[in-house]
Amino acid sequence: MEGFHKTLRRICHHTRLPGTPTPVNLAQAQSTTGSIVPRPDILNPLFRSLKSMKGVGPQLGVLFAKFFGAPDGQDAVVLDVLMHMPSGVIDRRSQNGIAYAQVGAIATLKLHIDDHILPPRGNNRAPMRVKAHDDTGEITLTFFGAQGGWVERALPIGETRYVSGEIGFFGREKQMTHPDYIVEPDKLATLPMVEPVYPLTHGLSSKVLRKVILNALDTVPIIPEWINKDRRTLMGWPGFSEALKHIHAPQRPAEGDIVSPSRMRLAYDEYLAGQLALNLVRSTLVRDTGIARTFTGLLTDRVQAALPFALTDGQHEAIAAIKEDLGKPKRMSRLLQGDVGSGKTVVALMAMAAVAEGGAQSSLMAPTELLAAQHFKTLKPLCDAAGIGIVLMTGKMPAAERRKALSGLADGQITIAVGTHALFQADVEFKNLGLTVVDEQHRFGVHQRLALSGKGHRTDLLVMTATPIPRTLVLTHFGDMDVSVLREKPVGRQPIDTATLPISEYERVISRLASRLDEGAQAYWVCPLVEESEVLDVVAAEDRFADLKKHFGDKVQLVHGRMSANEKQNAMARFQSGEAQILVATTVIEVGVDVPNATIIIIEHAERFGLAQLHQLRGRVGRGSARSACLLLYSEPLSETAKARLETIRKTEDGFEIAEKDLELRGHGDLLGTRQSGMPGYRIAVPDVHRHLLEMAHEDARAALERNPGLTGPDGDALRALLYLFRKDLAIPLIKAG
Repeated sequence: MEGFHKTLRRICHHTRLPGTPTPVNLAQAQSTTGSIVPRPDILNPLFRSLKSMKGVGPQLGVLFAKFFGAPDGQDAVVLDVLMHMPSGVIDRRSQNGIAYAQVGAIATLKLHIDDHILPPRGNNRAPMRVKAHDDTGEITLTFFGAQGGWVERALPIGETRYVSGEIGFFGREKQMTHPDYIVEPDKLATLPMVEPVYPLTHGLSSKVLRKVILNALDTVPIIPEWINKDRRTLMGWPGFSEALKHIHAPQRPAEGDIVSPSRMRLAYDEYLAGQLALNLVRSTLVRDTGIARTFTGLLTDRVQAALPFALTDGQHEAIAAIKEDLGKPKRMSRLLQGDVGSGKTVVALMAMAAVAEGGAQSSLMAPTELLAAQHFKTLKPLCDAAGIGIVLMTGKMPAAERRKALSGLADGQITIAVGTHALFQADVEFKNLGLTVVDEQHRFGVHQRLALSGKGHRTDLLVMTATPIPRTLVLTHFGDMDVSVLREKPVGRQPIDTATLPISEYERVISRLASRLDEGAQAYWVCPLVEESEVLDVVAAEDRFADLKKHFGDKVQLVHGRMSANEKQNAMARFQSGEAQILVATTVIEVGVDVPNATIIIIEHAERFGLAQLHQLRGRVGRGSARSACLLLYSEPLSETAKARLETIRKTEDGFEIAEKDLELRGHGDLLGTRQSGMPGYRIAVPDVHRHLLEMAHEDARAALERNPGLTGPDGDALRALLYLFRKDLAIPLIKAG
């Protein structure tokens, strides 16, 4: 068992969240049986440094390493460029002649070069023009900043050249500005008639990248097939190597399309690798090494009796499912998904109380000190009433307080520890950690879940999220977990009146707000930035705070992410006590701030926030029995997407409906704050296009591991190769032996 935990700790140290495109992993991984699992030799050509390829020198090698996110000191590899998908395809096959070339379209023309018209001497801003013709008409080729005579050499007067680029119009004649290709007639075959277009970075040209990719394609080995023949035939999918060739060197535009069979196959492969990795993590966490916990009902009954409200049906169901999991000899791995204000924290407390009945401790980990303190404030009176010892662990605790807390956890006097990543620290030791609760898990990785679970003996895991997640994304990010969903709000919660208003109505808003404050109301005022930005025309939190102070004086308080933990807590304390009536904030208040008397939230530049974020922010009000209001201030003009977002948030409070609409409006990429939080992203799959493949991959991954848990034999070898290709090889040590 000790060896198993060492392996987990090693994995925790190296791996990222399954689903995230990671840099080059270790070429070898140690299995749980202690044997070495080498990367198949057949894949070695794909893991060679790009610097070993012709045309990639040290400077370009450094650029590629940075572009593809290689770890410090490591190079990008051949596989990196092959997994870099085109964003589109240029069709250069149209060769109908100048007269028939449409303005705005790409055309390839066979031209006779007639004349060079140099810019006037001393006028560097004027372009050089090259006059040319074919049998159907005349055209001007335009070049800005053409120094050194290269244009004259590429397009000699009196000779014929093939030229390809976008057709424009200037004056009364057609022109082509900076053609993409100029080739001699006998070299027409070198001009790509169907050319993929790739995302680039500063200093990397499309021609250089394309050349490297084409060279890389020649090194792709014949890889064993992991998709069964029936599935491939039904879907019309090519093999893995063939799919890469269709996408990077298409003969027809449709071959490289995002919905082509080749791209579909690779998207499925990426999903399948991610789902295999998640299932391996799950099988490790819930393998028959858990503890069948026993319950007396004593502490849970006390907690329930101390609650100021009745539990909802959804909370009862979630608690029953959790207790059922805890009573089994497998480690629980469950996601508790609930909309804003649905009462997840109470469910978590009931789970921790149930575990305490069997003599075990629990930890509740939150992503920020503000949220950890909020949880502690909610739980402390209930724990006190039930006779459960609870402590708040943060990174900035006074030394004496910290020593006392560490001692209480080590000897079992303290039953529940609430904290941030401070709970990971080596000196935090539990006498008997039985349950780990992780809040807002999308801000943590699987490696952190495993690390905290590793602090206990066969620890159970409960993950909570207030972000309503569509089924597609539940599979993507939490595919290794069972799911409980809370859809109801606690009894007595009032609906929130939501309205939109242009920022030009600011003075009217101030007037209305003043009358509400006189009635004793409290309000949040949310801004997107801390300080004024030269790039964005957005009123910053500090500027808005200064302006509101002119109107309301000391009734206004400011809180934002750049303040110290103490400053934030002091600011929040003034607001929670009612001493301050307006809290000007950035999105630091998005999660976990609970002030029942706050019944108004004004979100400035609401058009700059995503739907899920607007929904989270709105959930800061409507937490008491009084009716609440949310005002969305926007700058004009609004884009169609922004209009659709604001209309959705105005019409509904259903977080799941909002999440589906958010997925539809802006796709998968940033729905859960992925780019900021290290959540899984994709290099190949585009979830709003390929989402139907995820369910398929989920079922296929589960079936593959049920059929062959050790991934042995030819089928197992193929799936192991898949894990290496999609950088999930650090899940390989989790494969059951035999």
